[in-house]
Amino acid sequence: MGMGQGSRARIGQLYPSGGLCDHEVQRMAPAGVRFLTTRMPFRKAGLEDDAALARDVEFHAALLADARVDLIAFNCTAASLVTGPAAINRRIEAATGIRSVTTIEAVLEALAAIAMKRIALLTPYLPEVVAAEVAFLAERGVSVDASAGLPCADPVEQGCIEPQRWLALARELRDAPVDGLLISCAGIQVAEVLADIEASFGRPVVASNQALLWGCLRRLGLAERPRGFGALLEGAFDKP
Repeated sequence: MGMGQGSRARIGQLYPSGGLCDHEVQRMAPAGVRFLTTRMPFRKAGLEDDAALARDVEFHAALLADARVDLIAFNCTAASLVTGPAAINRRIEAATGIRSVTTIEAVLEALAAIAMKRIALLTPYLPEVVAAEVAFLAERGVSVDASAGLPCADPVEQGCIEPQRWLALARELRDAPVDGLLISCAGIQVAEVLADIEASFGRPVVASNQALLWGCLRRLGLAERPRGFGALLEGAFDKP
């Protein structure tokens, strides 16, 4: 099998249908790690839509199982926190026999690895989704002490935001007395500016797609850590 076919790992990615950034994880992935994407219906970006995303997850996951993937990644931060990672994983694994990971799990693992207890939060979410995430994180001992965002009504709008706008917004949060910055959403373009954001912010940065890739590599036992996308993905916080 050629490197392009996933000679080291094939990861099935379940992704919102209206999302534009399913390529971000592949862009950051090491050679030989291939993401194969199946879409799930998602056209608006409210809480109700987040809750509905996992409705037929068994059907969509089974399509990825046809490609004999090694791991399935349910890649939508808001939907995974609304539905609950344990429930999503249980359903995917029951339907396919393949283990899975959700974006919010990978984000929580990343925050824990870095010991980020007080964070600044940057999102493209509507206020109701931001509130749900703040509450979810608070229940798990992470307090959002500063936040900013570009509220979008749908995933296409989220995906069309220029990466430089995230860099500019992150700069506005620089003076917040926090441990680091969480850029939450798998549907935004941030891979190319992550290193710049982290340098500008002066503290660790966790972003949804970056954390998901990191979580996938750890689950698959792959030691390679891609450079240029922030300290987390470079392995700076990996435990020996």
